[in-house]
Amino acid sequence: MRSFDILLLGAGGREHALGRSLAADPAVGHLHIAPGNPGLSALGTRHLIDPADPAAVVALARELGVELVVIGPEAPLVAGVADALREAGIDCFGPSREAAVLEGSKAFAKEVMAAAGVPTAESRVCDTVEQTTEAIDEFGPTHVVKNDGLAAGKGVVVTDDRETAIAHAASCGRVVIEAFLDGPEVSLFVICDGERGLPLLPAQDFKRVGDGDAGPNTGGMGAYAPLPWAPEGLVDEVMERVVAPTLAEMRRRGTPFIGLLYVGLALTTRSGMQVVEFNVRFGDPETQAVLALLRTPLAGVLRAAARGELDTVGDLEWDTGSAVVVVEAASGYPGTPRTGCPIHLPADSPEAWALQAGTAEVDGQLVSTGGRVLGMVGVGVDLETARAHAYAKLAEVDFADGFHRTDIGIPH
Repeated sequence: MRSFDILLLGAGGREHALGRSLAADPAVGHLHIAPGNPGLSALGTRHLIDPADPAAVVALARELGVELVVIGPEAPLVAGVADALREAGIDCFGPSREAAVLEGSKAFAKEVMAAAGVPTAESRVCDTVEQTTEAIDEFGPTHVVKNDGLAAGKGVVVTDDRETAIAHAASCGRVVIEAFLDGPEVSLFVICDGERGLPLLPAQDFKRVGDGDAGPNTGGMGAYAPLPWAPEGLVDEVMERVVAPTLAEMRRRGTPFIGLLYVGLALTTRSGMQVVEFNVRFGDPETQAVLALLRTPLAGVLRAAARGELDTVGDLEWDTGSAVVVVEAASGYPGTPRTGCPIHLPADSPEAWALQAGTAEVDGQLVSTGGRVLGMVGVGVDLETARAHAYAKLAEVDFADGFHRTDIGIPH
């Protein structure tokens, strides 16, 4: 097979994980990353452009002669980068601006779910304090308040405190108020080509900042895959009841979904499987754990999806065993993190490796630049072994300003 070059957009831990998988694919000639991070520098060539600038991305893709652009974060998708690339005749893995509204607006996602008959929590879209208060009182505790727009994983408040719920809604503007869904949560990624979907392994992430799910929500403090406790047939059920009807509804609207559909699920005690949310890109940090187990070369699968040719791809192959990723965050996160702290990383091993997120190099020294700074991935024959490898390697990190949860990988 002739090799081809790829441009990967993004700069976080998700992109570092994607970059590792893409660079390891024999079909990839050269990997370009924009803007990337220091960890990605070893995998390809970095280009310091704004990944959410459609014109700049198209110009760079043309200059480099890449045959596929893979979009990591949500901001370029909502900005219409995928549309601009397709108009320029460049294959792109990522949904159009209109399709990306599935993540860009919680209210729109609920509208699509209702039209497609997807099982999800009852909800109300609220634009005023009066509407919000009425909906909060109608559903009662536990209160679920979601910012309608993008909020970097921190726009959702789940609380039993009525005043906290109302205050969060007031800070957001337009919100979606939902009935609370009990039960464990599951993340399922599905690679889509507009017609078909190809599922990855289900994973579980840990959203709250502290052990035992204490404290505020974050972008994610860790994750693991697969889920030994997941009901048999869960993935097939999600593909049949959620993914297929959602893809059909998006086609019916004239906005076929090409890219990664992230299905956030709750396995409730009363209503069974329910959709909590849709995202339109690989989730962070679940991607770091899921891709650690993927045996099928990734680049060819993403290219087939971009071209509407997933029917040429068979089932994905996976390593046996488990993977765990533990996030090392900076002091102050998820509020205002302290930055500029030096970081010294241990050497990677086959059992554990570091993925960089909020990092930069200053005068040859790796330093922290964001809230979630590192993701330490561990793999093993089972979940307990994978956890042990991740935490053992994390203990070798020299980062005085960092903290992490100690219960990542313990099912909750």
